[in-house]
Amino acid sequence: MSVNQEGSQEAIRRRNWRDVDLRAVAPFVALVLLLLVGALVNPNFISINNLANVATRSAFIAIIAVGATFVISSGDLDLSVGAMVAFIASLMILFMNSGVIADPVLMLVAAILFTVVAGALCGLTNGLITTAGKIEPFIATLGTMGIYRGLTTWLSQGGAITLKEPQLQEIYRPAYFGMIFGVPVPIIVILSVTAVAAFILYRTRYGRHVVAVGSNRDVARYSGIFVNGVRTVAFVIQGLCVAAAVLLYVPRLGSTSATTGILWELQAITAVVVGGTALKGGAGRVWGTICGAFILELVGNIMLLSNFISEYLIGAIQGAIIIIAMLVQRSLVRKS
Repeated sequence: MSVNQEGSQEAIRRRNWRDVDLRAVAPFVALVLLLLVGALVNPNFISINNLANVATRSAFIAIIAVGATFVISSGDLDLSVGAMVAFIASLMILFMNSGVIADPVLMLVAAILFTVVAGALCGLTNGLITTAGKIEPFIATLGTMGIYRGLTTWLSQGGAITLKEPQLQEIYRPAYFGMIFGVPVPIIVILSVTAVAAFILYRTRYGRHVVAVGSNRDVARYSGIFVNGVRTVAFVIQGLCVAAAVLLYVPRLGSTSATTGILWELQAITAVVVGGTALKGGAGRVWGTICGAFILELVGNIMLLSNFISEYLIGAIQGAIIIIAMLVQRSLVRKS
Protein backbone atom coordinates (compact mmCIF):
# COMPACT_ATOMS: atom_id res chain seq x y z
CA MET A 1 0.00 0.00 0.00
CA SER A 2 1.38 3.41 -0.97
CA VAL A 3 1.96 6.31 1.40
CA ASN A 4 -0.82 8.31 -0.30
CA GLN A 5 -3.31 5.49 0.17
CA GLU A 6 -2.39 5.11 3.84
CA GLY A 7 -2.78 8.86 4.30
CA SER A 8 -6.18 8.82 2.62
CA GLN A 9 -7.45 5.98 4.79
CA GLU A 10 -6.19 7.73 7.93
CA ALA A 11 -7.99 10.90 6.87
CA ILE A 12 -11.21 8.93 6.33
CA ARG A 13 -10.91 7.31 9.75
CA ARG A 14 -10.40 10.67 11.43
CA ARG A 15 -13.34 12.19 9.59
CA ASN A 16 -15.61 9.29 10.46
CA TRP A 17 -14.65 9.51 14.15
CA ARG A 18 -15.29 13.24 14.18
CA ASP A 19 -18.64 13.13 12.36
CA VAL A 20 -20.16 9.96 13.83
CA ASP A 21 -18.74 9.23 17.27
CA LEU A 22 -18.64 12.88 18.34
CA ARG A 23 -22.33 13.32 17.58
CA ALA A 24 -23.15 10.17 19.53
CA VAL A 25 -21.12 11.17 22.57
CA ALA A 26 -21.92 14.90 22.63
CA PRO A 27 -25.40 14.60 24.27
CA PHE A 28 -24.00 12.58 27.16
CA VAL A 29 -21.12 15.03 27.62
CA ALA A 30 -23.67 17.86 27.68
CA LEU A 31 -25.73 15.93 30.25
CA VAL A 32 -22.71 15.54 32.57
CA LEU A 33 -21.85 19.24 32.23
CA LEU A 34 -25.45 20.16 32.99
CA LEU A 35 -25.39 18.01 36.10
CA LEU A 36 -22.24 19.81 37.25
CA VAL A 37 -23.84 23.21 36.62
CA GLY A 38 -26.94 22.17 38.53
CA ALA A 39 -24.87 20.97 41.48
CA LEU A 40 -23.14 24.36 41.61
CA VAL A 41 -26.44 26.25 41.42
CA ASN A 42 -28.14 24.26 44.19
CA PRO A 43 -26.66 21.42 46.30
CA ASN A 44 -30.07 19.71 46.40
CA PHE A 45 -30.06 19.39 42.61
CA ILE A 46 -27.74 16.38 42.56
CA SER A 47 -29.72 14.43 45.17
CA ILE A 48 -31.10 11.04 44.20
CA ASN A 49 -34.67 12.12 44.95
CA ASN A 50 -34.45 15.21 42.75
CA LEU A 51 -32.85 13.36 39.83
CA ALA A 52 -35.41 10.57 40.13
CA ASN A 53 -38.21 13.15 40.06
CA VAL A 54 -36.66 14.81 37.00
CA ALA A 55 -36.40 11.47 35.19
CA THR A 56 -39.98 10.61 36.13
CA ARG A 57 -41.33 13.94 34.87
CA SER A 58 -39.46 13.50 31.60
CA ALA A 59 -41.18 10.16 30.94
CA PHE A 60 -43.92 11.52 28.66
CA ILE A 61 -41.60 13.45 26.34
CA ALA A 62 -38.91 10.78 26.44
CA ILE A 63 -41.25 7.99 25.33
CA ILE A 64 -42.88 10.12 22.64
CA ALA A 65 -39.42 11.21 21.45
CA VAL A 66 -38.40 7.56 21.02
CA GLY A 67 -41.16 7.19 18.45
CA ALA A 68 -40.18 10.51 16.88
CA THR A 69 -36.67 9.11 16.40
CA PHE A 70 -38.05 6.52 13.97
CA VAL A 71 -40.14 9.08 12.08
CA ILE A 72 -37.31 11.61 11.81
CA SER A 73 -34.71 8.94 10.95
CA SER A 74 -36.90 7.91 8.01
CA GLY A 75 -36.92 11.51 6.77
CA ASP A 76 -40.37 12.54 8.01
CA LEU A 77 -41.81 14.68 10.80
CA ASP A 78 -44.86 14.37 13.06
CA LEU A 79 -46.28 17.57 14.52
CA SER A 80 -49.45 15.96 15.84
CA VAL A 81 -48.07 14.05 18.85
CA GLY A 82 -49.21 16.57 21.49
CA ALA A 83 -52.75 16.72 20.13
CA MET A 84 -52.69 12.92 19.72
CA VAL A 85 -51.92 12.56 23.44
CA ALA A 86 -54.93 14.71 24.34
CA PHE A 87 -57.21 12.80 21.96
CA ILE A 88 -56.15 9.29 22.98
CA ALA A 89 -56.19 10.16 26.69
CA SER A 90 -59.73 11.49 26.27
CA LEU A 91 -60.82 8.29 24.53
CA MET A 92 -59.24 6.15 27.24
CA ILE A 93 -60.91 8.02 30.11
CA LEU A 94 -64.29 8.02 28.35
CA PHE A 95 -63.95 4.28 27.76
CA MET A 96 -63.21 3.67 31.45
CA ASN A 97 -66.11 5.92 32.46
CA SER A 98 -68.49 4.01 30.20
CA GLY A 99 -68.71 1.08 32.64
CA VAL A 100 -69.11 -1.49 29.84
CA ILE A 101 -67.12 -3.95 31.96
CA ALA A 102 -68.15 -4.33 35.59
CA ASP A 103 -64.90 -5.79 36.93
CA PRO A 104 -62.44 -2.89 37.44
CA VAL A 105 -59.34 -5.00 36.73
CA LEU A 106 -60.76 -6.31 33.46
CA MET A 107 -61.90 -2.80 32.59
CA LEU A 108 -58.38 -1.47 33.11
CA VAL A 109 -56.87 -4.22 30.97
CA ALA A 110 -59.42 -3.54 28.23
CA ALA A 111 -58.73 0.21 28.47
CA ILE A 112 -54.99 -0.37 28.08
CA LEU A 113 -55.55 -2.53 25.00
CA PHE A 114 -58.00 0.05 23.64
CA THR A 115 -55.42 2.82 24.12
CA VAL A 116 -52.67 0.86 22.36
CA VAL A 117 -54.94 0.16 19.39
CA ALA A 118 -56.07 3.82 19.28
CA GLY A 119 -52.44 4.97 19.25
CA ALA A 120 -51.53 2.57 16.46
CA LEU A 121 -54.54 3.69 14.39
CA CYS A 122 -53.70 7.38 14.85
CA GLY A 123 -50.13 6.69 13.76
CA LEU A 124 -51.37 4.65 10.81
CA THR A 125 -53.66 7.50 9.79
CA ASN A 126 -50.74 9.94 9.80
CA GLY A 127 -48.61 7.50 7.86
CA LEU A 128 -51.20 6.79 5.16
CA ILE A 129 -52.06 10.46 4.68
CA THR A 130 -48.36 11.20 4.24
CA THR A 131 -47.41 8.26 2.02
CA ALA A 132 -50.55 7.16 0.15
CA GLY A 133 -51.81 10.75 -0.01
CA LYS A 134 -48.35 11.97 -1.07
CA ILE A 135 -48.62 14.98 1.22
CA GLU A 136 -45.59 16.51 2.89
CA PRO A 137 -45.45 15.21 6.48
CA PHE A 138 -45.23 18.75 7.84
CA ILE A 139 -48.58 19.62 6.23
CA ALA A 140 -50.20 16.22 6.83
CA THR A 141 -49.47 16.12 10.55
CA LEU A 142 -50.26 19.80 10.93
CA GLY A 143 -53.71 18.91 9.61
CA THR A 144 -54.15 15.89 11.87
CA MET A 145 -52.93 17.98 14.80
CA GLY A 146 -55.92 20.27 14.23
CA ILE A 147 -58.24 17.28 13.82
CA TYR A 148 -57.10 15.54 17.03
CA ARG A 149 -57.22 18.79 19.02
CA GLY A 150 -60.66 19.65 17.63
CA LEU A 151 -62.04 16.19 18.39
CA THR A 152 -60.72 16.46 21.94
CA THR A 153 -62.45 19.83 22.37
CA TRP A 154 -65.67 18.30 21.05
CA LEU A 155 -65.45 15.24 23.31
CA SER A 156 -64.80 17.41 26.37
CA GLN A 157 -67.28 20.12 25.31
CA GLY A 158 -64.54 22.66 25.91
CA GLY A 159 -63.89 21.46 29.46
CA ALA A 160 -62.08 18.56 31.07
CA ILE A 161 -62.69 14.82 30.92
CA THR A 162 -62.10 13.24 34.33
CA LEU A 163 -61.88 9.61 35.43
CA LYS A 164 -64.91 9.16 37.69
CA GLU A 165 -64.53 5.62 39.05
CA PRO A 166 -62.59 5.78 42.39
CA GLN A 167 -61.78 2.06 42.35
CA LEU A 168 -60.23 2.33 38.91
CA GLN A 169 -58.21 5.33 40.04
CA GLU A 170 -56.88 3.40 43.01
CA ILE A 171 -55.89 0.39 40.91
CA TYR A 172 -54.33 2.45 38.15
CA ARG A 173 -52.48 5.00 40.33
CA PRO A 174 -49.31 2.85 40.87
CA ALA A 175 -48.67 2.88 37.10
CA TYR A 176 -47.20 6.35 37.59
CA PHE A 177 -46.61 6.76 41.33
CA GLY A 178 -45.53 3.20 42.11
CA MET A 179 -42.01 1.77 42.44
CA ILE A 180 -40.37 -1.53 41.54
CA PHE A 181 -37.33 -2.38 43.65
CA GLY A 182 -37.11 1.26 44.64
CA VAL A 183 -37.16 2.55 41.06
CA PRO A 184 -40.15 4.66 39.90
CA VAL A 185 -42.31 2.84 37.37
CA PRO A 186 -42.04 5.61 34.72
CA ILE A 187 -38.23 5.25 34.69
CA ILE A 188 -38.57 1.50 34.17
CA VAL A 189 -41.03 2.14 31.33
CA ILE A 190 -38.61 4.62 29.71
CA LEU A 191 -35.74 2.13 29.84
CA SER A 192 -37.91 -0.74 28.58
CA VAL A 193 -39.36 1.21 25.65
CA THR A 194 -35.93 2.54 24.72
CA ALA A 195 -34.31 -0.89 24.89
CA VAL A 196 -36.95 -2.36 22.56
CA ALA A 197 -36.66 0.63 20.21
CA ALA A 198 -32.85 0.38 20.16
CA PHE A 199 -33.05 -3.31 19.29
CA ILE A 200 -35.48 -2.60 16.44
CA LEU A 201 -33.47 0.30 15.06
CA TYR A 202 -29.98 -1.20 15.41
CA ARG A 203 -30.49 -4.96 15.18
CA THR A 204 -33.31 -5.62 12.73
CA ARG A 205 -33.76 -5.37 8.99
CA TYR A 206 -36.51 -2.84 9.47
CA GLY A 207 -34.17 -0.58 11.42
CA ARG A 208 -31.62 -0.69 8.61
CA HIS A 209 -34.37 0.11 6.14
CA VAL A 210 -35.42 3.15 8.21
CA VAL A 211 -31.90 4.56 8.02
CA ALA A 212 -31.64 3.74 4.32
CA VAL A 213 -34.94 5.45 3.52
CA GLY A 214 -33.96 8.51 5.51
CA SER A 215 -30.58 8.70 3.80
CA ASN A 216 -31.83 8.50 0.22
CA ARG A 217 -35.31 7.34 -0.74
CA ASP A 218 -34.51 6.84 -4.41
CA VAL A 219 -31.51 4.62 -3.66
CA ALA A 220 -33.55 2.72 -1.07
CA ARG A 221 -36.34 2.18 -3.60
CA TYR A 222 -33.90 0.94 -6.23
CA SER A 223 -32.48 -1.44 -3.61
CA GLY A 224 -35.87 -3.12 -3.31
CA ILE A 225 -37.02 -1.46 -0.08
CA PHE A 226 -40.74 -0.73 0.22
CA VAL A 227 -40.18 2.92 1.09
CA ASN A 228 -43.78 3.90 1.82
CA GLY A 229 -44.24 0.83 4.00
CA VAL A 230 -41.16 1.68 6.06
CA ARG A 231 -42.34 5.27 6.51
CA THR A 232 -45.87 4.22 7.46
CA VAL A 233 -44.63 1.73 10.06
CA ALA A 234 -42.46 4.51 11.55
CA PHE A 235 -45.60 6.59 12.07
CA VAL A 236 -47.33 3.57 13.65
CA ILE A 237 -44.39 3.20 16.06
CA GLN A 238 -44.80 6.88 16.87
CA GLY A 239 -48.48 6.29 17.63
CA LEU A 240 -47.64 3.32 19.88
CA CYS A 241 -45.14 5.45 21.79
CA VAL A 242 -47.78 8.16 22.22
CA ALA A 243 -50.14 5.49 23.57
CA ALA A 244 -47.44 4.36 26.04
CA ALA A 245 -47.05 7.95 27.22
CA VAL A 246 -50.84 8.22 27.65
CA LEU A 247 -50.82 5.06 29.79
CA LEU A 248 -48.53 6.91 32.20
CA TYR A 249 -50.25 10.28 31.87
CA VAL A 250 -53.79 9.22 32.78
CA PRO A 251 -52.97 7.72 36.22
CA ARG A 252 -50.94 10.83 37.09
CA LEU A 253 -53.77 13.35 36.75
CA GLY A 254 -56.85 11.26 35.99
CA SER A 255 -58.04 14.05 33.72
CA THR A 256 -57.42 15.53 30.30
CA SER A 257 -58.59 18.48 28.21
CA ALA A 258 -58.01 20.18 24.86
CA THR A 259 -54.95 21.91 26.33
CA THR A 260 -53.22 18.64 27.20
CA GLY A 261 -49.94 18.08 25.37
CA ILE A 262 -49.58 21.59 23.97
CA LEU A 263 -46.03 22.10 22.61
CA TRP A 264 -45.09 18.50 23.37
CA GLU A 265 -44.23 18.08 19.70
CA LEU A 266 -41.61 20.84 20.07
CA GLN A 267 -40.12 19.15 23.12
CA ALA A 268 -40.08 15.72 21.46
CA ILE A 269 -38.39 17.01 18.31
CA THR A 270 -35.92 18.99 20.42
CA ALA A 271 -35.04 15.86 22.42
CA VAL A 272 -34.42 13.93 19.19
CA VAL A 273 -32.22 16.64 17.68
CA VAL A 274 -30.29 17.27 20.91
CA GLY A 275 -29.78 13.51 21.12
CA GLY A 276 -27.83 13.54 17.88
CA THR A 277 -30.40 12.39 15.31
CA ALA A 278 -30.19 14.40 12.10
CA LEU A 279 -33.44 16.24 11.38
CA LYS A 280 -32.97 15.51 7.67
CA GLY A 281 -33.04 11.77 8.40
CA GLY A 282 -30.64 8.94 7.72
CA ALA A 283 -29.37 8.46 11.28
CA GLY A 284 -31.14 7.62 14.51
CA ARG A 285 -29.79 7.54 18.05
CA VAL A 286 -32.43 6.25 20.45
CA TRP A 287 -30.35 6.43 23.62
CA GLY A 288 -29.24 9.90 22.64
CA THR A 289 -32.90 10.87 22.35
CA ILE A 290 -33.53 9.79 25.94
CA CYS A 291 -30.48 11.81 26.98
CA GLY A 292 -31.93 14.80 25.11
CA ALA A 293 -35.25 14.45 26.95
CA PHE A 294 -33.42 14.36 30.29
CA ILE A 295 -31.44 17.45 29.30
CA LEU A 296 -34.63 19.40 28.58
CA GLU A 297 -36.15 18.45 31.93
CA LEU A 298 -32.90 19.21 33.75
CA VAL A 299 -32.76 22.68 32.20
CA GLY A 300 -36.25 23.36 33.52
CA ASN A 301 -35.34 21.95 36.92
CA ILE A 302 -32.24 24.17 37.18
CA MET A 303 -34.35 27.20 36.28
CA LEU A 304 -36.79 26.32 39.06
CA LEU A 305 -34.04 25.83 41.64
CA SER A 306 -32.16 29.01 40.74
CA ASN A 307 -33.08 32.67 40.48
CA PHE A 308 -30.99 33.43 37.40
CA ILE A 309 -33.74 32.96 34.81
CA SER A 310 -37.51 33.07 35.22
CA GLU A 311 -39.25 29.68 35.09
CA TYR A 312 -41.76 31.25 32.67
CA LEU A 313 -39.02 31.31 30.03
CA ILE A 314 -38.70 27.51 29.89
CA GLY A 315 -40.48 27.36 26.50
CA ALA A 316 -38.21 30.05 25.10
CA ILE A 317 -35.12 28.23 26.36
CA GLN A 318 -36.29 24.98 24.78
CA GLY A 319 -36.85 26.76 21.47
CA ALA A 320 -33.34 28.22 21.68
CA ILE A 321 -31.91 24.77 22.42
CA ILE A 322 -33.29 23.24 19.23
CA ILE A 323 -31.93 26.14 17.14
CA ILE A 324 -28.49 25.79 18.74
CA ALA A 325 -28.56 22.01 18.23
CA MET A 326 -29.39 22.47 14.54
CA LEU A 327 -26.55 24.99 14.13
CA VAL A 328 -24.13 22.53 15.75
CA GLN A 329 -25.31 19.73 13.45
CA ARG A 330 -24.90 21.96 10.41
CA SER A 331 -21.37 22.92 11.44
CA LEU A 332 -20.45 19.25 11.80
CA VAL A 333 -21.85 18.48 8.36
CA ARG A 334 -19.84 21.30 6.78
CA LYS A 335 -16.65 19.90 8.30
CA SER A 336 -17.25 16.48 6.75
